Amino acid sequence: MYKEIIKKIQPELDKVIMFLEKELSKIRTGRANPSLVEDLVVDCFGQKFPLKQLAAISVPESKQILIQPWDKSYIEGIVFALGKTGVGASPIVDKDSIRINLPPMTEDYRKSLQRLISDKQEDARKTIRHWREEAWAEIQDKAKTGEIREDDKFHAKDDLQKLVDDFNEKIDNLGDKKKTEVAE
Repeated sequence: MYKEIIKKIQPELDKVIMFLEKELSKIRTGRANPSLVEDLVVDCFGQKFPLKQLAAISVPESKQILIQPWDKSYIEGIVFALGKTGVGASPIVDKDSIRINLPPMTEDYRKSLQRLISDKQEDARKTIRHWREEAWAEIQDKAKTGEIREDDKFHAKDDLQKLVDDFNEKIDNLGDKKKTEVAE
């Protein structure tokens, strides 16, 4: 009985990991990466679009992002949106494309990125704890009503904690990997 409760929260925990991966991919490292700008919201013809719907985004060099809009009329909106981001570089319009040359990162900027990564990890851990508490409350309620035996309640607590520990380890691994990339 309690195993169904634990299985029920697993997809939610998987979503936490996927969200953390996406958030960490947006953080600039020493190398250029299309994910730094692909979800950038661009105001075009009175509507808002993610940049990846308006242009091809590539990385021709390790410190450069090349944006090639599908239509020249998108360039002005894209440049304006890029100017508002925290990428740390000014966009350069080159005929039909836009180039972003990423400057070298300062030590202070690296430290602030590592703090940001730690904050995102902690947010993910909080969400994991929320789901653990919700599952544990449901298990306790079922134990009080007699649907789960007392022995099974303690087995459920152990299984639930093991699952949470596994997900916390995934969070740590993702954060450590990103912190290493930022330090390079």
